[in-house]
Amino acid sequence: MNITIKELPDYEVAYVRHVGSYLETFRAWSKLGEWAHKHGIDQTQYSIGISLDDPNFVDEYACRYDACVTIPKGFNKENNDDIQYKTLKGGTYALYQFHDTLDKFALAYQSIFGQWLPNSGYDADDKPCLEFCMNNPATDPEGKAKVDLYIPIKKGDNYSVTL
Repeated sequence: MNITIKELPDYEVAYVRHVGSYLETFRAWSKLGEWAHKHGIDQTQYSIGISLDDPNFVDEYACRYDACVTIPKGFNKENNDDIQYKTLKGGTYALYQFHDTLDKFALAYQSIFGQWLPNSGYDADDKPCLEFCMNNPATDPEGKAKVDLYIPIKKGDNYSVTL
């Protein structure tokens, strides 16, 4: 598994929350996309997905997902029933570049948390994972998603360096 350690800054985002199957998050993305286009938020901003629940422990109908877009500094955060705002905290993250069909995305999470993380010298940090969406799989010729998956990490409690 090819993992790179990265430092990320804080990101100010606008987001739409989806509750239900992660396979139906396109609804939130559609709503957010319309809003972003209307407000002149261009393609230089990042699209970031946040899966807030583990479907192994939370019923599918109750899983929460935030479809986010970064907003420029000084952006006027107007009141809107569908759009909310928050800051995604930066810090140390493990980056895994996923390029496959979305039905295999859960396997990436399982491999990172089940295999890589326990042997890495790091522990999971108390922030959500960030899914930087690099393409739209619906328009990809092979139907594949390109996602830079960032897992928040911190030095493990039992971590030591041998010289």
